[in-house]
Amino acid sequence: MIKSIRMSALAAALVAATSLSAAAETVYNRGNSADPETLDQHKTSTTYEAHILRDLYEGLVAYNAKGEIIPGAAASWTVSDDGLTYTFKMRDDAKWSNGDPVLAGDFVYSLRRIMNPMTGAKYANVLYPILNSEAVNKGDMEGEKLGVKAIDDKTLEIKLHAPTPYFIQLLAHQSGLPVHPASVEKYGSDFVKPENIVTNGAFVLSSFVPNDAVTAVKNPHFHDAANVALDKVKFYPTEDRGAALRRFQAGELDTNNDAPLEQIEFIRSELGDQFKVAPYLGTYYYALNHESEAMKDPDVRQALSMAIDREFLAEDIWGGTMVAAYSLVPPGIDNYGDPAYSSWAETDLLDREEEAKKILESKGYNESNPLKVEIRYNTSENHKNTAVAIADMWKPLGVEVSMLNTDTKTHYAHLRDRGDFDVARAGWIGDYSDPQNFLFMTESDNTGFNYARYENPEYDALMDEAAVTVDLEKRAEILKKAETIFMRDLPFLPLMYYGSKNLVSDKVSGFESNLLDVHPSRFVKINK
Repeated sequence: MIKSIRMSALAAALVAATSLSAAAETVYNRGNSADPETLDQHKTSTTYEAHILRDLYEGLVAYNAKGEIIPGAAASWTVSDDGLTYTFKMRDDAKWSNGDPVLAGDFVYSLRRIMNPMTGAKYANVLYPILNSEAVNKGDMEGEKLGVKAIDDKTLEIKLHAPTPYFIQLLAHQSGLPVHPASVEKYGSDFVKPENIVTNGAFVLSSFVPNDAVTAVKNPHFHDAANVALDKVKFYPTEDRGAALRRFQAGELDTNNDAPLEQIEFIRSELGDQFKVAPYLGTYYYALNHESEAMKDPDVRQALSMAIDREFLAEDIWGGTMVAAYSLVPPGIDNYGDPAYSSWAETDLLDREEEAKKILESKGYNESNPLKVEIRYNTSENHKNTAVAIADMWKPLGVEVSMLNTDTKTHYAHLRDRGDFDVARAGWIGDYSDPQNFLFMTESDNTGFNYARYENPEYDALMDEAAVTVDLEKRAEILKKAETIFMRDLPFLPLMYYGSKNLVSDKVSGFESNLLDVHPSRFVKINK
């Protein structure tokens, strides 16, 4: 009897201890737009994957809470006088989650891997400033010729083919994140599975349940682990913005990186400072398939663009969280001047509509013989409402619109795999503040992002010229010429410049608005 009582007391104590431990655990419940297609940093292409990967891995440099570049796996770096050679000194205390030291050779391996054409990296061309990278990526040169070298375990050298003013910013991008070489060699593509993964960031993956959550736990080997306040981060896919809002209000989500447009007024009145809108380096656009029968005529593309009331979209559909866009490159970007706006940007909307109607009539389209166009968009009430509004704007021109909605993964896979479509919704968030990061998307060889199948040798030549132009003013002039051609040919139809829309609980600190909308979980605190 005494033994039984003692055992019961011990069991109760263990339960109490477990409960206290669970109660003490700090969990960040983070809404994140959609499920990742992959957690292989060399195969990703979206911001919602980047949010997760930046928590799992640390590049040579990283972002702080304000979206500013700070030292990452490298403690410091120097740049040669000609701007062509970068030398990085690795942290002495940088470790992988299994305790292995992070070495210069790990970054050599990783950069060679993303440039290996067999990897199929969608973002490889972002790193083309690296010497010989394009030739390696296209299979014309061996990977060993890539301009990266480990001088020793703690010293990494990267050579460029031309001075690149934004190169350090590139290294904070998800394409610059390292893989653990031994894990990739052992498991191949399965290195991303929770039971196999080895990371060097503030967190390490513990589970990935599709349509439920991606869960990461604190990495005790991270060099700054002592200052990481969270024990666990759970990324929830929140394609349904309305449902995400309800979960936020119920306290189930601490933050969410979007909001339902139809409830913006309610959100502003009910949530106050918990709804944060800020300028965001990005453009919301429609890709126009130049191989589509409906979209192959440049005059038709211009007419469709002219008839869109972008101010209505930004203010009424998006609740004032966007700004009307008449260029691909957002204004205010570094290393540029004013972007190349549409030639009719200052023309009154009614006059534009009348001109657009005349253009389509000259092509034989009218209400009795409509131009039939399908708009594809990924799941979101925001995207649906935008498409419906644009369909209404095009109807008076004699355009008959149908719509096709798919989930985010299916939508972008269809665009990348060169599937049939006329018009498709997409968006681009700047990876670094430079016009090249927007204009490179429609280079003819950019199969990962040139959804329009746009091919223009003159445009490609200007982009190539800009890539080797050292003088920033001359480079800006060249890029402006390229964007002027872009706005004439319209591979993409710019609609709005983004504003970030974050729901942030009063319990959360360390989540700071910034132009890149980058919010590493390592700087977040949950105040209970």
